Amino acid sequence: MAVITPEERLWSVVKANPADFNAWTELIQETEKHVSGNFRFALSFLIFCWSLQDEIDRIRVCYDTFLAEFPLCYGYWKKYADFELRLGSPEKIIEVYERAVKAVAHSVDIWVHYCAYATEKFPPEEVIRLFERGVSLVGTDYLSHILWDKFIDYALARQDYSLLMQVRTRILEVPLQQLDRYFMSFKQFTNNRHWLDVRTEEKRHLAETLPRNAHESEKLISAKEAIYKKTKEWDAKIRDFENSIRRPYFHVKSLDDAQLANWHKYLDFVEKEADMQKVVKLFERCLIACANYPEYWIRYVEYLEKQNNLEMANDALHRATHIFVKKVPDVHIFAARFQERTGDATAARKTYKYISTELVPGHLDAIVKAAHFEMREGDNDAACGVFESAIEVEKAKEESKTLSLLYVQYNRFLCRVCIVSQAPRAKTSSLCRRLIASPKLRNEVKQLDKLSSLIQQATKAETGLAHTDREELSSLHLEFVDAFGDINAVMEAEYRHEGLFPFRKSYIDFKRRLAHDASFSDRAKLLKSSPAAMQAYGQQQWAAAYGGQSYPQNWQQQQAPQTAQWNAYAQQAAYSAYGTSQVFSESVS
Repeated sequence: MAVITPEERLWSVVKANPADFNAWTELIQETEKHVSGNFRFALSFLIFCWSLQDEIDRIRVCYDTFLAEFPLCYGYWKKYADFELRLGSPEKIIEVYERAVKAVAHSVDIWVHYCAYATEKFPPEEVIRLFERGVSLVGTDYLSHILWDKFIDYALARQDYSLLMQVRTRILEVPLQQLDRYFMSFKQFTNNRHWLDVRTEEKRHLAETLPRNAHESEKLISAKEAIYKKTKEWDAKIRDFENSIRRPYFHVKSLDDAQLANWHKYLDFVEKEADMQKVVKLFERCLIACANYPEYWIRYVEYLEKQNNLEMANDALHRATHIFVKKVPDVHIFAARFQERTGDATAARKTYKYISTELVPGHLDAIVKAAHFEMREGDNDAACGVFESAIEVEKAKEESKTLSLLYVQYNRFLCRVCIVSQAPRAKTSSLCRRLIASPKLRNEVKQLDKLSSLIQQATKAETGLAHTDREELSSLHLEFVDAFGDINAVMEAEYRHEGLFPFRKSYIDFKRRLAHDASFSDRAKLLKSSPAAMQAYGQQQWAAAYGGQSYPQNWQQQQAPQTAQWNAYAQQAAYSAYGTSQVFSESVS
């Protein structure tokens, strides 16, 4: 019997479960240890053979496969680059870093590592271009001082005072945590240097806006102090939000409710007070720390759609459905809605099919929504076919927990088809035929706008109804609109519902109560795959898998001297296993 090596055993584990982060880290460690040992042995005899190249390729495959599954793990991108550095392969090092800044473009730390490497290896003009790329993406991050400091140090080392002045003045426009330090050093620096080198356009601007008889440095300080004070005003508005971000990086540990709520509140504020550029930057930062939480991806796509930027919306949706929360049914249901709304019915149909046949076979909510989609497309036969196909699949199982519920939902759907189309099918029940003859019900369907208006009034906080009652009423309205409205009415109702009742902890509790409320509709009991519910479930799974790992809880209180400490930690730390939590069973409590 062949002996299985630790490396082979770990490969079998991660192939069976690509979400097993601990197994991945053990595999990388084991493979790198084995390869490094053989590499040292080969060097001691001054030999290099094809077998050694094969082993080097093994560690590359290991890193490549791992980082395809966990692209936000910037610490492992750095480890990969360090491995290539030990091999002495400049082209490979640059390739790894370029892939890294593409995968986690809004990570300050990966840009710091890349720029640090570049300052030692690249020509000056390329180093400056790289710094400019970095600060354009992460330079407005509240804790991006570590990158700005490296940029300043590089300009100072080269005695490029023109560049140094440009960088120092630009920083004053950014609400950084250490803005006061930068302004004080700017004043000291300006008073101690002769500025013949400063850009001529800067001089012209100063001459036009400040008294001509002031000293050049005093004029410069005065002009920039006004900018600094304006920046401090914005800093005062966001400081509490920023200080509440305990973990700005990616990790396997789930975030607590306070941190999740803080991100939502921060986004609420910035969406109201700032321009699109600031909002997008904050979303991208949020989606590093909260990459495992579907509600933030959905919110981002909705925001971009409202800004009429469908290209960016599609890009965010692709990242959500193909990488970060790819195993969460609600994200794919949202994607199908989005595709339908933007006119891509073929993609929407394909997405619904993927959910119900591959992702979560028999997912009742996806089946019902797919049928309603076909109905809105004007194909009632295809809509019925969605149910009939799902029923046949469940009938073939030895024990199906959803078959009876599928029959119930199909019967309800047939009744709805009859009401809307007034054209009974041969297979419809006598009840459905009686419904066709009911002018009262047909009239109610036609007055969807009036009903929606009444629901809007009833779900306002000032009505006096309990929060949970208003949320239940709004949820029932969503079901009704999904069955009888067009896609615009559906999306409008969903946007309004999410605005009134965001996917936060209260929504999780609401779902749990519905699941155990025997008086509520069968379908409501099956709404167990919402983003918030998946979040709650994922917290239990991740806690069980990664409970032994630790991370700094007081990260935001660490000052500049401590930055290196957490950077060193980051290369050891584990990162969150996104998009891999198991899906909910469709069983009814």
